[in-house]
Amino acid sequence: MKRLILTLVLAFATVVAASAQNYMVVNSEKVFKSIDAYNKALEKIENLAAEYQKQVDAKFQEVETLYNKYVQQRASLPESTRQQYEATILNLEAEATKFQESLFGNDGELMKQRVELIQPIQAKVFGTIESFSQQNGYDLVIDIASNPTLLYYSPKVDFTNKIIEALK
Repeated sequence: MKRLILTLVLAFATVVAASAQNYMVVNSEKVFKSIDAYNKALEKIENLAAEYQKQVDAKFQEVETLYNKYVQQRASLPESTRQQYEATILNLEAEATKFQESLFGNDGELMKQRVELIQPIQAKVFGTIESFSQQNGYDLVIDIASNPTLLYYSPKVDFTNKIIEALK
C-alpha cells in the first residue's frame, strides 16, 4: 500500500513538473500602435475606405435618383417603358452592388491593400515575438490585447515593452 501511494505521489509530482512551462504576456495592440509604419498603413487604409465609400454611395445615389424619377412618372408611362425602367434600375443596382463587393468584399481592393500594407508588419512583429520567446526560453506567449476572459496577469510576465524595444 505504501508503495502504491509513493508511486502515485511520484507520478503526480512528475506530471506537475512536466506541465510547468515558462510563459510570457504580450499586448500586441500596444506593440502595433508603437510602430509608425503600422499607424501610417492604418491611416492610408481608412482614407482609401472613405474614398471607396464615396464612390459606392454615388453609384447607389444614381440608382435612387432613377428610381424616384420612375416612381413619379410610373402612372403616365406605357407598360413597355415601365418594364424598361424597372430593368434599367435593377441592372444599375446590381452593378452598384457588384462594384461595392469589388471594393469592400473579401477579395476586394480594400482587403488587398490591407494585406499588402499590414501583413509585412505583422510578420515582423510575430517573428520578433517568436525569436524573443525562443531566446529567453519561453514556451508559451499569451496575447492580452483582445482577450476579454483574462482576469489577471502579473506585470512581471508582461514583455510588451521588451518586444517593442526588440523591434527598434
